[in-house]
Amino acid sequence: MKETSAVPVAGNGLLGRRYFLKTSASAAIGVSAALLSARASAAQRETWMRVPGSGMSEAGAPSRFETQLKRTAIGAQPGTVGSGASRTPLEHLDGIITPSRLHFERHHNGIPDIDPAQHKLVVHGLVDRPLAFDLESLHRYSQVSRIQFLECSGNSGALIAPQPLKANCSTLHGLISGSEWGGVPLAALLEEAGVQSKARWIVAEGADAAAMARSVPLHKVMDDAIIALYQNGEPLRPANGYPMRLFLPGWEGNASVKWLRSIHVTDQPAMTKDETSKYSDLRDDGIAEQFTFPMGVKSVITSPSPGLKLNEHGIYQVSGLAWSGVGVIRRVEVSADGGVSWADAALDEHVLPKSLTRFRCAWHYRGAPATLLSRATDQAGNVQPTRTALMQGRAPGSIYHCNAIAAWQIDANGEAHHVYV
Repeated sequence: MKETSAVPVAGNGLLGRRYFLKTSASAAIGVSAALLSARASAAQRETWMRVPGSGMSEAGAPSRFETQLKRTAIGAQPGTVGSGASRTPLEHLDGIITPSRLHFERHHNGIPDIDPAQHKLVVHGLVDRPLAFDLESLHRYSQVSRIQFLECSGNSGALIAPQPLKANCSTLHGLISGSEWGGVPLAALLEEAGVQSKARWIVAEGADAAAMARSVPLHKVMDDAIIALYQNGEPLRPANGYPMRLFLPGWEGNASVKWLRSIHVTDQPAMTKDETSKYSDLRDDGIAEQFTFPMGVKSVITSPSPGLKLNEHGIYQVSGLAWSGVGVIRRVEVSADGGVSWADAALDEHVLPKSLTRFRCAWHYRGAPATLLSRATDQAGNVQPTRTALMQGRAPGSIYHCNAIAAWQIDANGEAHHVYV
């Protein structure tokens, strides 16, 4: 169907994906507010224009008015301080890069205070030459950087609840972040150590108090795994693995072991406590599927979403994020009528492998109830499933790898609510 600027292409007011490319149409949305703002600005000089501003500092901080820019739903296990998670405030961000200070957290026994001068990464096991690398020696190797997502496998796990949880986007889906990760390809270190022919796996162990450890197939390690030293251009922050972490693009976040201290090359998985007590997919026939590492194709609408009220009728931008552990996002569709009809969303310029992809679609909100959905398709043709399809064969309480289509219901007052469709 040929798209024109303001002709609906799907039910309940969804407009063509090229709507916001029409300068005249996009500008018309805010022209009234712009006129009012211009008159006020011409009439007076605001208070902050009458005195010198503050001085410079060693590190910048957000505006004091942006109080919503903080991690949300911070929670630790009973009796602990650092064993839990915090979430990225997705609904208050744009683009595909998450500021390092807002990257979600998931820790098993708090954040260790590591002195990089005393920390080493040991490579041992089925290798010809066991090696130990300190931070300085790692910096002598050729490095790479990539913009890619990291997602906890328990992200969106609340969608398995019998009734929709009354929560906002970050609480439900905020265990996902996107960063530019920089570091040394792990394959280079293993090649130097000399991997033996019978090697099939590695066991990566962290230097936290939990000694968190995961088994990873050697084929993934030799493909695109890195020892990450940088995040968004600066050294890793302690909450994200300083001074070094394993990073496995597109795979469940728990396998990207933080505060990495040991790579044990083996011929089989270790069946550690961290991959047997949790991070398994439980089926209703009693089988537990292990090592289901890749994160499925997924999307979520971040705006409008609960807490972001539509205060008046008119044209709004429906915006969100899509991603897939397989690779590139090829298509995102948006529905405003609960999935009866769909419109293609526009994808932002940066559509990268195993990265967050920002999508946008124009929607004419007229005050009538609406149910907003998004549905992503990746380069392999995988389509984001409905919640009904996802729940088939899943055991009660099996929260991992939940990539079902999520829904927001917009009521006549412009308020958004989490619902199931």
